[in-house]
Amino acid sequence: MMRPEGYRKCIRLMKLADRFQIPVISFIDTPGAYPGLGAEQRGQASAIANSIECCMSLTVPNISIIIGEGGSGGAIALASSNKVIMLENSIYSVISPEGCASILWRDPSKSLQAAEAMKLTAKDLLKLKIIDEIIPEPLGGAHRDPESIAKDIKFSIIKNLKNFENFSKNEIYDHRKSKFLEIGRDQGFSKSSNVNEGSLSYKDNGLRKIQAVLNKNKYVVIGLVLVVISGLIATLS
Repeated sequence: MMRPEGYRKCIRLMKLADRFQIPVISFIDTPGAYPGLGAEQRGQASAIANSIECCMSLTVPNISIIIGEGGSGGAIALASSNKVIMLENSIYSVISPEGCASILWRDPSKSLQAAEAMKLTAKDLLKLKIIDEIIPEPLGGAHRDPESIAKDIKFSIIKNLKNFENFSKNEIYDHRKSKFLEIGRDQGFSKSSNVNEGSLSYKDNGLRKIQAVLNKNKYVVIGLVLVVISGLIATLS
């Protein structure tokens, strides 16, 4: 678990990399930030928030690879990246299953039920478009063949970095921002990151617009359906 000093070191190094235009690669394996009293007194929450802000503001490609457990704000502080990649058997969640079960059901024994609901596996997160890629692991896990998995990770990093070769600083920044704005939405937001060009506007698809109209006028729609059904019954009789 990382302490505030660790996040501040990461922020310093990320800013240094940004200054010299060096891509930032993060390997994440943490159940979360250290929850001790001393860490809170030394500004754990602000350190995490500043780390997220720093990750999001970089003008160089930022790639995060979750190699084991990515938990809570401790992982998000380093995984606010252009590309988030997971090993096949790793997990990534906003809270541990035990913590989730304790909050929702006040029963830590329901951690399996919580884990299933949280969709914390690589396959589930890829479907939700929270992560961008899964690196397959050998049978039994990555530790069974570390050389092979290291080669696969290297190949993935190089492949993803090449995608940003022709991107400008602003395009890299916009790519990262759009990626996170689109999570949980069909289309996300439009317009540039330039504040002078106005605020963001939401891009909606046609189906969602139709659903919104139907929900807003559901009683009218129900009435029309009943009238049509009554007319059909009268015609048939």
